[in-house]
Amino acid sequence: MTRSPFGSPLLGGTDQDQRSLRLRVQGLLTVSLVLANVIGAAVVVVLQTVVIPGPGFDDRTWVVAAVGVPVYVVAAVLGGGILGTRRALRVLRWSIDRRPPTPADRRAAVRVPLRLTWVQAWLWGLATVLFTGVYLVLRPEQAVTVAFTVGMAGIVVCAIAYLLSEFSLRPVAARALAGEPLERVHGAGVLMRMLLFWTLGTGVPVAGVVTAAVVALVRDHVSARQLSVTVIVLGGIALVVGLLVMVFNARATVAPIRSVRDGLARVRRGRLDVEIPVYDGTELGLLQAGFNRMAAGLRERERIRDLFGRHVGHAVADDAVARGADFDGELRDVAVIFVDLVGSTTLAATRPPAEVVDLLNRFFTVVVDEIDAHGGLVNKFVGDAVLAVFGAPVPLPDHAGQALAAARAIAARLPLEVPECAAGIGVAAGPAVAGNIGDLRRFEYTVIGDPVNEAARLTELAKSVPGRLVASARATESASPDEAARWRVAESVVLRGRTESTTVVVPSQS
Repeated sequence: MTRSPFGSPLLGGTDQDQRSLRLRVQGLLTVSLVLANVIGAAVVVVLQTVVIPGPGFDDRTWVVAAVGVPVYVVAAVLGGGILGTRRALRVLRWSIDRRPPTPADRRAAVRVPLRLTWVQAWLWGLATVLFTGVYLVLRPEQAVTVAFTVGMAGIVVCAIAYLLSEFSLRPVAARALAGEPLERVHGAGVLMRMLLFWTLGTGVPVAGVVTAAVVALVRDHVSARQLSVTVIVLGGIALVVGLLVMVFNARATVAPIRSVRDGLARVRRGRLDVEIPVYDGTELGLLQAGFNRMAAGLRERERIRDLFGRHVGHAVADDAVARGADFDGELRDVAVIFVDLVGSTTLAATRPPAEVVDLLNRFFTVVVDEIDAHGGLVNKFVGDAVLAVFGAPVPLPDHAGQALAAARAIAARLPLEVPECAAGIGVAAGPAVAGNIGDLRRFEYTVIGDPVNEAARLTELAKSVPGRLVASARATESASPDEAARWRVAESVVLRGRTESTTVVVPSQS
């Protein structure tokens, strides 16, 4: 099952339309704020009637508690919930309309949970002052407990409102934070979130226990039974609410980490195109943004590596990545194939350019296919010719045998797949210097030595013999017995530019 990109199925996916996003955000925000205020009212009732020891209600205070509290809570829900949600949606209009956010839009979007929390703090602070003042007039001995209960309930409401609104706004936060690199914490950080969870799960219940103990010490009429009930209720609240808060804390913390973990798993499977939504403005969001930057860097690195490999050969590219760009010159035993078209000048002069390019591409495809299949390196393209090396930069078992086998395969395929032109193929083997040649600003990996020159001269000779494929006897001497058995000695010739004769071999079937 596909995991939700925002940590919960309630938040939808990254591709949801504007209407769905608006309805989801508005619904979740409204429910969150209403739920926070209802919980706050319940906290007031429980603390005032059951938990905090003290005198009971008289006729006047009962009317205030039974009528005034519900009326104020409804007003707070309407004012702080519905109106707050509408105000938040106006701030987030850019996201619902799917238009690019301005820097001010981004800042406002990540601050919406804090703004909604301040609205709740103002409403419940006003309630604390209002009801404390009323009880100071009607029943002064109960004013302290009223101030405590309403104030503590306000803290609970603010904490719940912030946590739930931050959860509800993850899809919008992802769109806001996607427009710029996240390099610092936006809004409240992990520390503030932990303090809120501590307030909900531990601070409020423990403060209630301490207050109950103080009231019991100050007031002589508090019985041991009443104090015991108070401690039991608050202890139960601490256990239950603490567990729920820890679960919520774990989910809020684990969701961004889990998204990074899932992204890393896809990267390990080779999916470098992965990008996870950054919906957390805390240090966890920095972790998500860091993963995206890492994935982007890997994609760029792989793209450059692929381009580098296409130019210099993937074997050279891989070795360069492993060893760095420093390919010091070294003497290696290598085998060299040189392949050159016959009559390329006439071909270019008598055919349209597009046809010439298509012909050369088909020709090079055959050559490169067989060289790659036999473990060689296409070292360079020289006009209509190809120079391939076997045994450098990566050592290759039976490099001479592999070069001879590749040459036979090329000679067999070219007449069938590219019959419009012929090519001479020469193979030589022996020691050569291999390494980076050029300037510090521009290197080219190449091989220099007698096998390269000999292969080029053999290619000239091959153009005039049947089969158009020849090799030096030294190549077959260095090859495996199975491959050497496929060749026979043809003649000894003095190649152009050389003083000593070269024993030339050709495939046995030629």
